[in-house]
Amino acid sequence: MTNRVMILATDGFEQSELMKPKQNLEDAGIETTVVSLESGSIKGWDQKDWGESVSVDKTVDEISSCDEYAALLLPGGQMNPDILRMNDRAVAIVKEFAMANKPIAAICHAPWLLAEADLVKGKTVTSWPSIRTDLRNAGANVVDQEVAEDGNLITSRNPDDIPAFSDALIARVKQIVPENA
Repeated sequence: MTNRVMILATDGFEQSELMKPKQNLEDAGIETTVVSLESGSIKGWDQKDWGESVSVDKTVDEISSCDEYAALLLPGGQMNPDILRMNDRAVAIVKEFAMANKPIAAICHAPWLLAEADLVKGKTVTSWPSIRTDLRNAGANVVDQEVAEDGNLITSRNPDDIPAFSDALIARVKQIVPENA
């Protein structure tokens, strides 16, 4: 098993929610692969305007399975998960990680993807306040805390939660792939 985390995102990802966890994972010795709908690069949203671009390593159509990844990271932002949840292959990738019982970490608006993949029923999750009703309607038990962990799901509310969110994901990956493996 590799210590590689897939980051599934597209244009409009919340800048800090992709960049900071990505850096935290890499600082912990965990490889990251940015996967998106199209090749090239994707542009972040930084608070009130477009932010930095990130290079795409693979497209969703180039992913044949989740076998080479230890976990999945879903950054938020309002636009990013809303676009991704309308793409059948992106949703299928989320489902594949769930079926393999691999950690899926979703922050801010990204739990929309978990609901779209029908993964939140009976699970305790957290998110950005505006999508909590959507999550409840999908059968989730919604809490307001910096990190909620239930089974393979790790969720957080907003950029302020990134340190705890990153720590939870890193701990899970290191459980799966010990450092000397």
